[in-house]
Amino acid sequence: MAQSETVERILDAAEQLFAEKGFAETSLRLITSKAGVNLAAVNYHFGSKKALIQAVFSRFLGPFCASLEKELDRRQSKPDAPRATLEELLELLATQIMAVTPRSGNDLSIFMRLLGLAFNQSQGHLRKYLEEVYGKVFRRYMAQVVQAAPGLPPLEVFWRVHFMLGAVAFSMSGIKALRAIAEAEYGVNTSIEQVMHLLVPFLAGGMRAESGVTDASLASAQLKPRSKAAAKA
Repeated sequence: MAQSETVERILDAAEQLFAEKGFAETSLRLITSKAGVNLAAVNYHFGSKKALIQAVFSRFLGPFCASLEKELDRRQSKPDAPRATLEELLELLATQIMAVTPRSGNDLSIFMRLLGLAFNQSQGHLRKYLEEVYGKVFRRYMAQVVQAAPGLPPLEVFWRVHFMLGAVAFSMSGIKALRAIAEAEYGVNTSIEQVMHLLVPFLAGGMRAESGVTDASLASAQLKPRSKAAAKA
């Protein structure tokens, strides 16, 4: 078996099992059994379960972030262009997500389930890894989102971004079932692309809503300075 084929089989098995069972509940033995490889192959290609988890995320985020950064660079090269609206920025994200070459029809659904698990389970190493490797491009993108929805306290922006993420993760992780329910009840087949575009005005409306902060301590909360090491990431 070629090395690249072995790596893909391990990643495919890990991705599916992590999404179904969670990170802690999925053992390397389960992964190797599903992939049809031995433990030595996992250790050789990845070194550890943590590194395997990170590699599963990178398989989607690598091409996605590269494409997003390229588009941000293109827009930055046109300084005289009008500032992008929230809808335009969210459409940009949807377009970049859909541009990732799928390996199967469930790629996006599985990744969104994994993304939810990254926040719901104790995976500090994963969040640190994602920040170090992909944080820069996401901060560039989010800076534009914040500019397009001004006037909110920084802490409220933090929560609204995660409210958006939660809505997307829920909708996309269960997209197959939701599309089936919608088709059964309304007689219309809604494509994933159409669902993504339907999400845009909903998410933009949430970001634009009036501030819900009434506590002075929340209104005055500021982002803590990042360490020099983190800033270089």
